[in-house]
Amino acid sequence: MEVNQNKGRDTVKEKPFWLSLVAGATAGAVAKTTIAPLDRTKINFQISNTPYTMRGALNFLINSYKTEGVLSLWRGNSATMARIIPYAAIQFTAHEQWKRFLGVDHNHQQDDPKKRYLAGSLAGVTSQSLTYPLDLARARMAITQKHQYSSLKQVFVRIHRDEGLKAMFRGYVPTILGVIPYAGTSFFTYGTLKRWYRENNHAPSSLFNLLAGGVSGMVAQTTSYPLDIVRRRMQTAAVVGTEKKYRTITKTFRHIFREEGIKGGFFKGLSMNWIKGPIAVGTSFATYDFAMETFEDEA
Repeated sequence: MEVNQNKGRDTVKEKPFWLSLVAGATAGAVAKTTIAPLDRTKINFQISNTPYTMRGALNFLINSYKTEGVLSLWRGNSATMARIIPYAAIQFTAHEQWKRFLGVDHNHQQDDPKKRYLAGSLAGVTSQSLTYPLDLARARMAITQKHQYSSLKQVFVRIHRDEGLKAMFRGYVPTILGVIPYAGTSFFTYGTLKRWYRENNHAPSSLFNLLAGGVSGMVAQTTSYPLDIVRRRMQTAAVVGTEKKYRTITKTFRHIFREEGIKGGFFKGLSMNWIKGPIAVGTSFATYDFAMETFEDEA
């Protein structure tokens, strides 16, 4: 449900179900492809004991390019696309449906900020739960050489053969615990900024949507980042030989704290996320709103 700005007054317009699916899939694909090299770099630091520095991140990108070629910077992006297209489509569509279910944005006089935050969190939980094995596969492809996992199919075949079906959901709990504040904060902040902009008699432009999404991404990434570290360690433990240390959430937290400390462990790579996060979230929200408007005009 959105306020139609083109009619001179606030009216609620029902939008086709498929519209948010297509717009969400487009937004996710564009955003993730844009920041794929930075995402691969971040994951490699997240799962190791190596202290994170911007110089180290730059060296990783340069070495990957020199030893494996430019396409190596997008290694794992096929798994990312296989995940992010349904993930983003489900997330944005679920957000619209949860808003409708909770009565959010139907009546501005009775708007409840807590319900808007809850709608974002539930959208994140819904999409993450339905696509989680693809997230795990993407993480493993990002930290391995091509001969270890040559395709997305091979990741699933080897996990099933060597670790069992249960391993497909390693790291699921910290992921869900992290996505609740991440998705809730992201959607809530973006929606709040757009509402504030409209209330000051401005129609949000693509540039504003990009900037508002960037702010939303930075705030959301910071609130949930430690749990992002935990889930990556658990997802990739079997590949890097640390499965005993990172078998449960409690063990993972304890080992990271003891061996790397709070700042060096739980917030490793956060400065990279402050670069890629706002770019990804800003691009995603701006693309989604642009696609919704474009597809709606053509429908």
